[in-house]
Amino acid sequence: MSEKELSRLQVMGMLEKQQVTQRMAADQLGISTRQIKRLWHAYQEQGAEGLIHKSRGKPSHNQFKVEIKQRVLDLILELYRDFGPTLASEKLREIHGIQISDESVRKLMLAEGLWKHRRKRKPRVFQMRERRACFGELVQIDGSDYDWFEGRSPRCTLLVFVDDATGKLVELFFVPHESFFGYCEAAKHYFERYG
Repeated sequence: MSEKELSRLQVMGMLEKQQVTQRMAADQLGISTRQIKRLWHAYQEQGAEGLIHKSRGKPSHNQFKVEIKQRVLDLILELYRDFGPTLASEKLREIHGIQISDESVRKLMLAEGLWKHRRKRKPRVFQMRERRACFGELVQIDGSDYDWFEGRSPRCTLLVFVDDATGKLVELFFVPHESFFGYCEAAKHYFERYG
């Protein structure tokens, strides 16, 4: 019996001794009272066996037939040994008429040693940078191309100067497109204002 089934058996024992109500038993197992009534009925008729899942020991409904699995494996070994799972499943579908998912082909190829797990790339961790202490010590500059005037004027780029210490926008300047000369003009305005 699984842990889940053992806990159900324990609760059914408590229910049998009338230590708990059906509502309390349902809350304890995290299921509905309707489900408790069904389990209680099965427990009274069959005992502990009534609580065991009926599909235990039976093959899955979506499991491959052994013949199809072997045919797919033979074709992969013979013709598609150096293919990846996606391409192999496409070729099996197109040429041989065998409908099989990429994931199923991948699992077969892994089991046969024809394909290896790709290691997941570790996420890069960026350390947060402290803000500068004084206004004007560091100014971040960026350009944003957008239809700022909603069709009333040609599309343009907004150049933005942001002070790192305060987060304030210290210069906003529209230019036709992002370029060195546009940044020079915006920087000139910034220097005239803040030095």
